[in-house]
Amino acid sequence: MRRWSTVRRSGTVRTTAAALGMVLLGGCGGGASADAGHNGNSSGRGNGSGSERETASPGTVTDLIPGVGAAMRARIPANAHQVVAVYGESTTSADSTIALFTRHGDTWTRERTWPGHNGKRGWTTDHHEGDNKSPVGVFTLTDAGGVLADPGSKLPYHRSAGFKAPRSWAKSHWHDFDLVVAINYNRVKGTSPLDPTRPQGQSKGGSIWLHMDHGSGTSACVGQSKADMEYLLRTLDPAAHPVVVMGDIADLEG
Repeated sequence: MRRWSTVRRSGTVRTTAAALGMVLLGGCGGGASADAGHNGNSSGRGNGSGSERETASPGTVTDLIPGVGAAMRARIPANAHQVVAVYGESTTSADSTIALFTRHGDTWTRERTWPGHNGKRGWTTDHHEGDNKSPVGVFTLTDAGGVLADPGSKLPYHRSAGFKAPRSWAKSHWHDFDLVVAINYNRVKGTSPLDPTRPQGQSKGGSIWLHMDHGSGTSACVGQSKADMEYLLRTLDPAAHPVVVMGDIADLEG
């Protein structure tokens, strides 16, 4: 399995303290912060609330991904056989429900559902750095990493102390980046999640990740429990070309 180093020859990216600060402030670390394509604090919830009504029961086979309308489906690559669907409760809510779907032929099987959080000010179709909203859209998932040792990730995994959250943050946020999967919004695919490159410009934000939850809304990322992050890392397979489909319910349904 490929592992990232802190220097990328093509473009030469160095994980310096200054570069890391820019990454964190530009994304879930502390500011705002897509391939294609919507945070008030709240506490974690059980599996029976919010937008989970938009998903099927575990193991259910469906022709379409529940709650994802034609416009959003058209943005899912034809070769994608794994979809992480993030159903935000509303445009202004930080609460979301997350589900993993796997495609077999022309049908989708819902593998698992769990609660999570998105941007503390909700969702936007025009994300900008510092808006504290998560971007609505369909984004590929190609790279992972974190402070902790690789839990068995199928995606290329970059372990680095550079993921460590600043101790100036609230203690509840210290472990946010122990495990992360980079969401390919305004970033270079095939690089460490710490790569600060912003192809669309700094104002469009970046460093938007799936990462560990701290019990409330984020700066733009999607948070879930450690167990759920471990499950995703062990399940998302580059051969299945996984993507995340994320947004508030209204925008997902189109």
